[in-house]
Amino acid sequence: MKNVKKTWVVLALLGCMQVLHAQTVYLHSDNPQMKWKLKPQAEVGTDVKSLCGNGYNVSAWVDAVVPGTAFNSYVIAGLEKDPNFGDNIHQVNRDKYDCSFWYRTTFRVPADFTKELIWLNFNGVNRRAEVYLNGTLLGKLDGFMHRGHFNVTSIVNRDKENVLAVLVHMPDTPLANQGSPTYLSSGGWDWMPYVPGLNSGITDKVFLTNTGTATLIDPWIRTNLPTRARADLSVALDVKNNSVEKTKVLVRGTITPGNIVFQKELDVNAHTTEQVKFDKRYFPQLCIDQPRLWWPNGYGEPNLYHCKFEVMVDGRVSETKDVSFGIKKYSYDKEGNTFHIYINDIPVFVKGANWGMSEYMLRCRGEEYDTKVRLHKEMNFNMIRNWLGSVTDDEFYEACDKYGIMVWDDFWINSNPNLPYDLNVFNNNMMEKIKRVRNHPSIAVWCGDNESNPQPPLEGWMAENIRTFDGGDRYFQANSHAQGLTGSGPWGAFEPRFYFTKYPDGLEGDPARGWGFRTEIGTAVVPTFESFKKFMPKENWWPRDEMWNKHYFGQNAFNAAPDRYDASITKGFGKPEGIEDYCRKAQLVNIESNKAMYEGWLDRMWEDASGIMTWMGQSAYPSMVWQTYDYYYDLTGAFWGAKSACEPVHILWNPVTDGVKIANTTACDMEGLTAEVKVYNLDGKSVEAYTKSAIVNSPSNSTVQCFTIDFNKERKNLSLNKPTFASSTTYGQPSDATDGKKDTRWAAAKAENEWLYVDLGSVQPVGGVRLNWEASFGKGYKIQVSDDAETWKEVYKTDEGRGGIDEITFPEVDARYVRMFGTELGWWFGYSLWSFDVLGGTQPSEGLSDVHFIRLTLKDKSGKVVSENNYWRGNDRLDFTALNTLPAAELKVSSKLLRKNGQAEIRAAIAHLKSAKGVAFAVYVQAVRTSDGERILPAIMNDNYFTLMPGETKDICITFDEALLQGGSYKLLVTPYNNK
Repeated sequence: MKNVKKTWVVLALLGCMQVLHAQTVYLHSDNPQMKWKLKPQAEVGTDVKSLCGNGYNVSAWVDAVVPGTAFNSYVIAGLEKDPNFGDNIHQVNRDKYDCSFWYRTTFRVPADFTKELIWLNFNGVNRRAEVYLNGTLLGKLDGFMHRGHFNVTSIVNRDKENVLAVLVHMPDTPLANQGSPTYLSSGGWDWMPYVPGLNSGITDKVFLTNTGTATLIDPWIRTNLPTRARADLSVALDVKNNSVEKTKVLVRGTITPGNIVFQKELDVNAHTTEQVKFDKRYFPQLCIDQPRLWWPNGYGEPNLYHCKFEVMVDGRVSETKDVSFGIKKYSYDKEGNTFHIYINDIPVFVKGANWGMSEYMLRCRGEEYDTKVRLHKEMNFNMIRNWLGSVTDDEFYEACDKYGIMVWDDFWINSNPNLPYDLNVFNNNMMEKIKRVRNHPSIAVWCGDNESNPQPPLEGWMAENIRTFDGGDRYFQANSHAQGLTGSGPWGAFEPRFYFTKYPDGLEGDPARGWGFRTEIGTAVVPTFESFKKFMPKENWWPRDEMWNKHYFGQNAFNAAPDRYDASITKGFGKPEGIEDYCRKAQLVNIESNKAMYEGWLDRMWEDASGIMTWMGQSAYPSMVWQTYDYYYDLTGAFWGAKSACEPVHILWNPVTDGVKIANTTACDMEGLTAEVKVYNLDGKSVEAYTKSAIVNSPSNSTVQCFTIDFNKERKNLSLNKPTFASSTTYGQPSDATDGKKDTRWAAAKAENEWLYVDLGSVQPVGGVRLNWEASFGKGYKIQVSDDAETWKEVYKTDEGRGGIDEITFPEVDARYVRMFGTELGWWFGYSLWSFDVLGGTQPSEGLSDVHFIRLTLKDKSGKVVSENNYWRGNDRLDFTALNTLPAAELKVSSKLLRKNGQAEIRAAIAHLKSAKGVAFAVYVQAVRTSDGERILPAIMNDNYFTLMPGETKDICITFDEALLQGGSYKLLVTPYNNK
């Protein structure tokens, strides 16, 4: 486990150890008074009575991490090599961990546990367990969401040590879906390895509570908004009488802010549970005027309320529970067969990310969730998809509530046509999950299955459970990529124009084509060299080899298209000279592909597009795919590309049309904005012919066009008078479609799969086609390219052809042969074309260097910059190697360190000399400790990989936990791309 992560986990666990009330104490291994041990069941034997005896010898047992997994306990004990490094985790003997384990500890009851009842509580084990206290079987836990709440009053010793023993069994295999409910990806996926023991262990909180005879169960607060000026609350909870006689109890709730008090007396029979409800009919104080609403990030403040519940017997508090909630209303529609989410009656354009796991060995704990979710807020995201329900910790949901991040919450089913071995256990865990998290305002959507529909009877059970235990307050989406969604993927990086061109197709989906709502789409993301060398042995640094594949840059993650990623680096920025150069250039691919991915959706906001979530937002395992910040919290180029694109009010460039637009994903209209474009050459001088500005209004939740940059759009006709071939001919000849004449045409036989292709004579960049159809047009057709006229690659397809002239552009591809392949006739005769023009790339624009820079600026009426956006562009749209000719940039850096309340802040000014001969491109800033040169991570930064023209200055702010300085100071490393 990495050092930075250790620091944050320790802090998190210390936070978890704090006593919530005088009657709640955690029994976690970070408590110096707790000594958890574990050992395989096969090595312990079957004598439970002896095991639970006070004199039992555990000296040969391994120290256990609780909460945690059995395998991680061995890692922390130094009995396994660092699983993050090299292929260590692949070399582990699985048989040592793919088995059942005994956990054992002793504890004393706190002296201030003076109330009648003592409870032992478990929030979850993976996957099943039997729990023994002082030799007595308390009960069984089954499923990682199953809570244990054991009354141990008659078993526990109040004045001496108690022995707690837990026998934990690993999940059944195969995991998907037979072993569910569990962490399905523990069995290995295309982004994380098989985890020995399948993450079995005591994986959630264990604690003691002390109550009177009356207890509270699962308080539930629902909110409704007749208007945004008034909220109606309803409250329901169960009260249990654990005594031997009928008891009168008082249930009271106090909501803050507002100090709203409501209470009710009732009689509860011995050993029975009664439901208590409060609503505005009898408790008008639950109507709140001018409520402080909970909003997702970018649309308003994520305001939270708190309710303290008490149950009292004979004037004494028997038990207290605290609940945080937000006042909000979700609603949904699928107008145009596209899924839309509304909150408080405002449409929300979803910008988000998937989480596969919080950490592949369940080592993310406590406050570390705050860090991870905060970084998503910093990227201006407003949703996280809890993929396969793989994150179960309360702190995840609490952080999402705090930062205004909606949660698309999956259950534990993955696209396989099979069912869990025990349907009743699965169903019980579903009910437990809903009850545990339903008060969180961040929960926006429940989802049944990843990329499929749950097998019967699960889909029906899920829908009914959500109606019953969540009141239908959130939408149930059975399938994660269809039924109003546009599929999954693709998962590899493309050049920017791909995301703006009809259509960036996903896998399957409904409708099958379009931007729509995409729950997962992503790119490979290679980290910085400083992170790369933390998990990759030096002998495997360069060139790429099988060890890279072990960290998911190869066949193990083929969906990430690593070969295309490599090619884009070499074509775009020049063949890397080694691993440092490779990682350095990779950040530029990360920036441009991830920024374009979000901007492509924003460009189509509400015309079709309604939401996009990257695969993935954070890193569970040190790898080179599907992350924004990496495993060590270094913020990659993908982070900065996403952060730029997703800012609430954002000015963007469409690289296909050269249009400049403003995307406003807020609830506020903005008027009188000034949009401006400037284009700079490599020498840092503005080319005035391309400067433009306009005064624009930006309505809430809209994308508006400002103007078009006057780049040359002329494309050369590559197919003119080139050899042309067809599958059949019934009129004219194939060459009539490429002769440049308006009165000659080619027609094919009446059949679906007819084709026409042209031989360009050599491999050339192809950027589009222009089809001039005669009356007999193609309703459905594909454009395909090839180097040998035998193996064809599809670059465009449609089933929406309407005839006339179809001019289609797509990102340039290198090809010799270009083919129109018909799939559906649009008329009563065979396909017929007046002309088939193959278009090359656009011709270079006058006055521009081979690579040039686009700067977009948006200012409000007062002149304050609302959005600044920078792009690099090449005359050859895939070749940016001229960047390598930039002269070294001499930057002036000044900075200071501020400290307050345990937080440190570096404020820096980075200036590019006015006399400089060129641009300071992609300036990378990293703070390190002076004591050992280690990066100061995690940290929050305002900008990175920025570009400075001569005479410009950038202000940088970096905030982090002061403890990361380890009592020393810092140094800033500032490196432009120019300076290797």
